[in-house]
Amino acid sequence: MTEEQQTSPPAPADLSTVAIALLKGVIYRDGNERLWAALVELQAHARDYIAVLGLELVMDEAEGYAFAKSRSEEDAEIDEDQPKTPRLIARRPLSFPVSLLLALLRKKLAEWDAGGGDTRLVLTRDEIVEIVRVFLPASTNEARLVDQIDTHVNKIVELGFLRRMKNTSGPPAFEVRRILKAFVDAQWLLDFDARLASYQAHLRDSAASGPQESRDE
Repeated sequence: MTEEQQTSPPAPADLSTVAIALLKGVIYRDGNERLWAALVELQAHARDYIAVLGLELVMDEAEGYAFAKSRSEEDAEIDEDQPKTPRLIARRPLSFPVSLLLALLRKKLAEWDAGGGDTRLVLTRDEIVEIVRVFLPASTNEARLVDQIDTHVNKIVELGFLRRMKNTSGPPAFEVRRILKAFVDAQWLLDFDARLASYQAHLRDSAASGPQESRDE
């Protein structure tokens, strides 16, 4: 191979395919090995390509995922004479129960990794219910509680942090996607722990005041 061949630019079609895939969502190594290989080869070009759109490439070759995210205002160069670039990828506000479940799944993933076993963490629906049950308001209606948690799980599947396993028999099961580590970092967990402590205190106060109100009647 000549030097000219080694330094030749990537084929436009290949770069376009990679860039479009990044704009559409997450690229997983185990989801499309051919596309992943193209991204690894064209990583620098793809990074420059999406930077024009105000995006940055987040890629973890060890974990096998990549995605594009909007650059933070701190990282972007701010020119007061230029109009502010609109966000191509909108932020999605999450409800407290969904945020809670994401944090609990992230902690479960950290515990799983510390065990040094299989890299894939798979949980049944019943296991997810038990993880989150103690942090939700007490309910005498078990079916309603499970339905609520199912709704939160479905939202997290939609966000791409859980993947339904194709079980032919047995209870529903979900793989916790490792991309969750990129969205829920240690600082986020610390901040969330503080909010969770406040929330649990509120639940305890509510539980304590309920019987008192009954006695006063």
